[in-house]
Amino acid sequence: MASSHTVLMRLVASAYSIAQKAGAIVRRVIAEGDLGIVEKTSATDLQTKADRLVQMSICSSLARKFPKLTIIGEEDLPPEDVDQELIEDGQWEEILKQPCPSQYSSIKEEDLVVWVDPLDGTKEYTEGLLDNVTVLIGIAYEGKAIAGVINQPYYNYQNNEKQKLKEHRSEAKAGPDAVLGRTIWGVLGLGAFGFQLKEVPAGKHIITTTRSHNNKLVSDCVTAMNPDDVLRVGGAGNKILQLIEGKASAYVFASPGCKKWDTCAPEVILHAVGG
Repeated sequence: MASSHTVLMRLVASAYSIAQKAGAIVRRVIAEGDLGIVEKTSATDLQTKADRLVQMSICSSLARKFPKLTIIGEEDLPPEDVDQELIEDGQWEEILKQPCPSQYSSIKEEDLVVWVDPLDGTKEYTEGLLDNVTVLIGIAYEGKAIAGVINQPYYNYQNNEKQKLKEHRSEAKAGPDAVLGRTIWGVLGLGAFGFQLKEVPAGKHIITTTRSHNNKLVSDCVTAMNPDDVLRVGGAGNKILQLIEGKASAYVFASPGCKKWDTCAPEVILHAVGG
């Protein structure tokens, strides 16, 4: 029974299922062809139909199941009735099999804050750089990030496109889309799951930094670190994934701009594996 599990592990299990639904919504909006782009504060600060639908899906799904939670989403959306098809009430059973770290076992629902970035890397999403995109659900307690879920809707995207091309040429049946996308989750004191932890090649110093919010201070800091290589990509979530998968050794962004919905979930995954 769900009631025998701690609030935190039930919340993470729900967030996992909700994040998977969010990834499907992100892919669906692209497939339908109308991104519904609006500028928020500038030409690099965009919002799409996917940002709006995913935030409604995540926040409404969580609020129904955990009514005492504080949920903060990036997008400033007017209150409205949410379509039932956006609601996800499932829980990922594999997470419920995991033990809750003892320091979090008695946390109450009302003590938790959830930070939601419905589409991290929106600008890249609008430009077709789809593997930069993530959905971020971070969980904080007493001002500290303690659990997080990251969905990468287009993980394996390039391999998937190559496979489709091969299948098209050979006129074989296209494989299922199940290989597209993945969900990573973590809890401090328990670990992080859903990926293969790798180190950067020995002796290599590779920096990952902003692609669309560069300035002189950021450039000077990156240069001062004397890197062997610099990766300029979108999305805070995406950059943290580069660290844990050995593509970069440091993420440098010496400038105001990241918000708690950008950093809450990725910070947990990084700290849970010793970063």
